[in-house]
Amino acid sequence: MTQENKIKKEKKEEKIDSVKEIGECEKVRDEYLAGWQREKADFINYKKEESKRAGELIDFFKVQWVLELLKIVDNFDRAIKHKPDGEEILNWVKGVEMIDTQLKEFLKSEGVEEIEAMGDSFNPEIHEAIEEQESSGESGEIVEVLEKGYTLNGKLIRPSKVKINK
Repeated sequence: MTQENKIKKEKKEEKIDSVKEIGECEKVRDEYLAGWQREKADFINYKKEESKRAGELIDFFKVQWVLELLKIVDNFDRAIKHKPDGEEILNWVKGVEMIDTQLKEFLKSEGVEEIEAMGDSFNPEIHEAIEEQESSGESGEIVEVLEKGYTLNGKLIRPSKVKINK
């Protein structure tokens, strides 16, 4: 074999080695690209999940906050239900009623809605039967609301406590 042939053969082998190296580099590049794309998708999913968790945490604390305020609403309802007679107390009663109205408007602006129950049929999803009594009307009809129920942004946070007809 001549010197020229040896040089040609070596160049050919170098080209083959170069092509193999390029193929290996492309393979490594594709692996890195696929890994990067997976990590990017995982990060996007992580951000969505964290955003959802943060929203749920805010909703949890909001429910706790509203439940505490509802204790105040219940006391206002009890006070108004047992208003004293007499003109000397009239202004006090009006003030209490104004506070009650203001507090309920605030709750409504925060997404809290009262569940209307009086006269409805008992629904265990939104009502809690505390007592049964015999009276005229259909069985299972709500005859008295003992404690109002509420929803927050359409979700039940407290059922209505009611008396139902036997």
